[in-house]
Amino acid sequence: MTTHNINKDCPAETLLKEISGKWKPLILKEASFGPIRFNALLKSLEGANKQSLATALKELEESGILSREVIKLKPLHVEYNLSNLGKKLLSLLQNLEEINPKS
Repeated sequence: MTTHNINKDCPAETLLKEISGKWKPLILKEASFGPIRFNALLKSLEGANKQSLATALKELEESGILSREVIKLKPLHVEYNLSNLGKKLLSLLQNLEEINPKS
């Protein structure tokens, strides 16, 4: 039996960790259509709760995949948009979706 060393600095592995999770791929898909707001996401993602959604959004923002913008119009609100990195990842995710044998 052979063992394989996992390269902890592997960019692909790091990327997969950044976009993995129950809600992150769905958030990215929603963001592909334009700016998204928290409450709109909460309504569109059946089964999502405020805490898990807030955590996923925060992690995507910290990873540089989403950008967060405070809109200072009344009512004050926050919008999330795909960053340049997020747009690049979107095409990768779309390619993965195309090769999925279950789709």
